[in-house]
Amino acid sequence: MLLAIDIGNTNIAIGVFAGERLVATWRLATDVHKLPDEYGAILLDLLPHRGLALSDIKQAVICSVVPPLVVTFEELCRRYLGLSPLVVTGSGIKTGVRIRMENPREVGADRVVNAAVGHRLYGGPLIVIDFGTSTTFDVVSEEGDYLGGAIAPGILLAAEGLFQSTAKLPRVELVRPKHVIGKNTVSAMQSGIIFGYVALVEGLVAQIKRELGKEARVIATGGLAEIIAKETKAIELVAPDLTLIGLRIIHELNTKH
Repeated sequence: MLLAIDIGNTNIAIGVFAGERLVATWRLATDVHKLPDEYGAILLDLLPHRGLALSDIKQAVICSVVPPLVVTFEELCRRYLGLSPLVVTGSGIKTGVRIRMENPREVGADRVVNAAVGHRLYGGPLIVIDFGTSTTFDVVSEEGDYLGGAIAPGILLAAEGLFQSTAKLPRVELVRPKHVIGKNTVSAMQSGIIFGYVALVEGLVAQIKRELGKEARVIATGGLAEIIAKETKAIELVAPDLTLIGLRIIHELNTKH
């Protein structure tokens, strides 16, 4: 079995694959202060709940936008699994994607993974929207080239910013309000956040398509993708495990003999 680990700024997504089948997934809070043994203890506790054991894991693959945690999870894999994981970085790794950016090294590993798997599964042109700590829009050509994209503050980041940077605004639950015109502070904030991000998605998707000069499929991933996708026709499909599936595909590309 293959252990796939996607380390984000807010969450760590972990998946276990039996061949091409994703048999288990978990999401952990990202904590750069946790040691390999602490994350190892968490993994030891999680696996049996899905009928799995450490001895089932024969390979591992990691992508990360948090550099210190790469070392942490590499050590975890060596210490607890007895293996060295494949780390998806900007160079020396086969992804099947040509990066058409001014500086390809600037592109986060997760964005390259999403572009690779998105094109493989859904073709192109393609726009992949990832609702994470930031909200990223990644644009893939018909041929599978990564063309670039846009980065906006993430939904949780924006909501937390309102709470922390103002004297009277509360922390609110991210649910759809009944009306766009809020009748109280909480519903007004929910409207601004939820419907504001719907407008952001619709506006950026329209402008990207206009710049491409052609139609493009739009898929979304990330923890909050479903909330926004329910409110707009601009998103065709939500693929919550897209990055984990992409890691499996990239691992396969780099370990075939």
